Order: sequence, then structure tokens, then C-alpha cells
Amino acid sequence: MTDKIKIMILGGVRENGKDMYAVQVNREIFVLDAGLKFPDASLLGIDVVIPDLDFFEEYSDQIAGIFLTHGHADAIGALPYILRHYDIPVFGSELSIELAKIAVQRENKHHKNKLFHVVDAQTAIDFKDTTISFFATTHSVPGSLGVDISTKQGEIVYTGDFKFDPSAREGYKTDFVRLAQIAQKGVLALLSDSANAEAVYPNAPESEIENYILDLFSAHQGRIIVAAKASNITRVQQVLNAAAKTNRKVLLTGRDVAKIVKTTMTLGALHMPKDLLIKTKDLKKVPEDKLVILETGRMGEPLKSLQKMAMNRHRVVRIKPHDLVFIATTPSHSVETLVAQTSDSVYRAGGSVIQLGLVKHASGHATGRDLQLLIDTLKPKNLIPVLGEYRLLVMHKRLAIAAGMPADHIFITKNGDTLSLEKDKFHLSDPVPGEDTMIDGSGVGDVGNIVLRDREVLSDDGIFIAVVTIDRKKKKIVSEPKVTTRGFVYIKTNKVLLTESLPVIKKAITNNFEHKKFDWTELKIDVRNDLEKYLYKKTGRRPVVMPIVMEVNQNRHRAVSKSSNASNSREESKVKANAEYKPRKLNDSSSKSKKQG
Repeated sequence: MTDKIKIMILGGVRENGKDMYAVQVNREIFVLDAGLKFPDASLLGIDVVIPDLDFFEEYSDQIAGIFLTHGHADAIGALPYILRHYDIPVFGSELSIELAKIAVQRENKHHKNKLFHVVDAQTAIDFKDTTISFFATTHSVPGSLGVDISTKQGEIVYTGDFKFDPSAREGYKTDFVRLAQIAQKGVLALLSDSANAEAVYPNAPESEIENYILDLFSAHQGRIIVAAKASNITRVQQVLNAAAKTNRKVLLTGRDVAKIVKTTMTLGALHMPKDLLIKTKDLKKVPEDKLVILETGRMGEPLKSLQKMAMNRHRVVRIKPHDLVFIATTPSHSVETLVAQTSDSVYRAGGSVIQLGLVKHASGHATGRDLQLLIDTLKPKNLIPVLGEYRLLVMHKRLAIAAGMPADHIFITKNGDTLSLEKDKFHLSDPVPGEDTMIDGSGVGDVGNIVLRDREVLSDDGIFIAVVTIDRKKKKIVSEPKVTTRGFVYIKTNKVLLTESLPVIKKAITNNFEHKKFDWTELKIDVRNDLEKYLYKKTGRRPVVMPIVMEVNQNRHRAVSKSSNASNSREESKVKANAEYKPRKLNDSSSKSKKQG
């Protein structure tokens, strides 16, 4: 009897980040990564974007667990919002789990540690109809793992972020022996990293990058300010090593850097030379040619901090002449404009900028040759390019065809697609929730396209507010309307425009009283429409017009009752972990643990 298999694309294709996929084997669903992406300029005011949480509402009773490949935000960033409402077990390497806890604790102070389970490359977990195991991969953070899901029809392999680097240090090495073992079982489907598929040149070995950073630190005679992602442990370690070898002290600044450094040091993933770090209060005591300032954070945050330093708005550091700013992380295409703006600001302040990505091909993702090597090693029957924008998925497909794979066994998908296996062939079936969930402050999913459109209009032409008080019974205006505006015109030089808008408001209200049965909504619409026409005729602009109509009634008092929205006040359901987690080693066939229920 064969397994009923579906592969669901929940995020991470045709975009940069927000990685989340799911594999269904009969009645159990296994979620692979749960990441976020950072918004582009069109998402005004949005902090981060995560996958569609409606998927968990719809399938929560079937989800067996979330399996993390590594500890970067594009793989773990959605966990705080998922675990806020659903008790789902989370599996990952020791470092991935600790970084996930930091991310979850930032949003949920009372998170449940019992949901987190540590695995390694030797772990296998037996569920009702499948076994999940892991294999070591090379990425910019130690403890990165690929995921292998065994089914009766073959293995389903998800690489996560990976690259091949024979010079990688212990803790970063790819387990090629394990890949060969998986290949011998027969790979039904491969979900493979596409983020660097268009790269023509091979990635520079990390040992070469470490030597370059050391030479850079040795040659510069002034202060060095390094911008890097806090979760790029490889790069952070290289910066610390170079600072120690050139007798420089290091000041750490940025979001979560203290927690991440402490966690990685505790786990032995980061090694801190003795007496290397200094505190902010000791900054002025260190000669500038003996100082490195390491500014870290999530993607985009170090760059924004550099801008603050250049414009003298940073709480600690101000960029001065002879400062060297070293952007040590290769930026994605989505932040290239921000990098250019930041570099310009630094030069204006008298400093200079060196971008690692412009002098070395330093990506943490597989090049085209790496992808072809993986295909040749695993020999998958089907390929699903993931983790990349559309052009990268297409490039990955072309590379796979060049490596000998048939084109009709390679699937370019979009978020929400479901691939179902029938008669040994995958085909598109009923979609799953695949829209963006936008996070703005503490709000999750309460900002949609309408709100974003309003924000865009407000940012373009501003807002025009008209306030008027009426007596509905007597059908008359009680007091002179008042108008104000923000972001539309400069009030002091446009008093005539504002004054001449008052008769427009009065006329709209009077016409409504004379020709229509009174209705609050229609009255406001009439005022809004007439003001919009007037303002556009006078200025050629379309601000957001907000009429505020108040009523005065001296004869009686009205009691206003508030009706509660059941959907807002209902208690969120909690999904209990439906398994006792008992791992076993891959070679331990006698102690298999079965998932209950």
C-alpha cells in the first residue's frame, strides 16, 4: 500500500525569505521551517511579513511538528506568531533551537520550553507512517541541517540554506556520506535552495574570507566599524579573530547581539578571545586605531544603524573622518538601495566603505555548480526549486535540465500551491493558504491591502479633515465648519484654499437635507465627494478626505451601546502537542519510538 503524499508551498518561493513548506504523509503534516521576510518600500509601516497563519487554523489537528534547518530569521522568524496560538512541537539543532527561543521570547514572554526539541545529524524520529532524519549542511551558522522524510515511495529531501565548502570548519561541514546513503534509498522529491542559482563564480572559501578580513584590519590605521547580521556566526567569528590578531578591542552594539553571543559561546559555537570586548563606557579610553565596533542585528538593521551614525543620531557612535565602514554581509537585492544610501551617508560624514560582497563572492547559498552536484549526488525523480525569487527558480530549473533531469519533473511553484502524488507523478491539486500575513507592531494580520492603499495615499497627498456640527431635527448647521490638513498643503500659505472649502461643506450638507432622507453615511459621502472634487480642481491632488459630522440635540440624551465582535473576543483555540518526542540514533533500529495518537 502506498502513502498519500502532498507537498505544500506555504512561503519562500518567488520571494526572498519567508521560508515555509509542508509535507503531508497520509494524515500527518510536517512543516519545514517557519520564517519571515523583511518588507520592501511598498509595504509602508510594516515590520515583517510571515506566511499565512490560516494554514495552521485549517490543518492544526494534523500538524506533527515544525522542523528547523537553521537559526536565521528566514527560517525561524514566524515561530513567535505561530506558537502564540498553537502548541506545536519544534525540532532543530541545539543552536537553532536556542536562537528560536530568543526569537520567540522577544514576542512571547511566557513561551513554552516543552515544545522545543533538540536533534542532530544522527537523530531519527519515527512517526505513524514515516521517519524523519537529518543531515549536516554548510551554511553561515553552525548546526545547519537538511531534512529527510522517508515514505514508501521514496525520500523527500529539503536542503534548507546550504552551500558546499570543502574548507569548512568542524560544525559547518556537509555530510556527503549521509547524502550518499539517502540517495541509495531513492529520492522521490528534492526541495532545494535556489537563492544563489544565478552565480557564475564559485563561493570563496571561508578560510580565504577570514584572511581577507585580517589583511583589511591590519592595513587600516583608524577606527573600523563592521556591519553584519548577528545570526551570521561565521562572519562574527571571523571579525573577532581578526580583531584579536591585530590587537584591537571590540565594542558590540545592535539588537539581540548580547543574547546571541552569549548563547553561541555557551554552546561552543562561538569562541571569544580573552579580554577582547569592551563596554560602552570604556569607548573613549581605547585609541581609535585599536578599536572595532561590531554593529549587528537583523537584515537591514545594521545598515540603518550606520545611517544614524553618519547623521549623528546613534546613541553611542558617530562616524568621523578616517573611519572605515566594513559591510561584512552580502546584502540581498531587496536592500541594495538601502546599502547605496548608507554608503553615501558614510562618505558624507568623512568615512569610507568597503563591501565584502563586491570583493569576494561570499554567499552562504549554493552556486549553480553546487546545485548540479547535489542533483548528481541524490539523483531525485522530481525537483522543486525553493528559497528564491522567480528568476532564480527558473535558473535552477535550467541547471537541473543541463544536469540531465527531465523538464516535466521540475516544478516551478508559487505560494499556496499543493503538489499531490498520484500514480508516481506529482500534479497540482487544491491550493492551501499562501497569502502574506503582515506584522505591524503588535498587530498580526490586521493590516491588509486596503490599509496599505490608504497609507500610500496618505504618504503621497496627505489628509484633509473637515469637522461640522449639525442639528438633525431642525436640518441646519449649528456652527461654522472647521478644517485642517496634514501633508497636503502648507496651511500658512494656503489659508484662502481652506477658507473657500467651507462653503463647499455647507452646500453639500444643505443639499443633503433638502433632497434626501437623512442618513449619516450618505451625508458623509456627499461631503467627502464634494470636497474631493473641489480640492482636486484647485490643486490637482487627491488627499484622504475625512469628514467628521457631529450632532447636537438639546431635547434628549441618547444612550450608545457598544456591541462586541464575537470573532474578536473569542478565545483562541490551543492545539496540544499530540506526540511524546523520543528520538533515536539512525543506527538504533531496536529502539524505535512511535508517535502516539
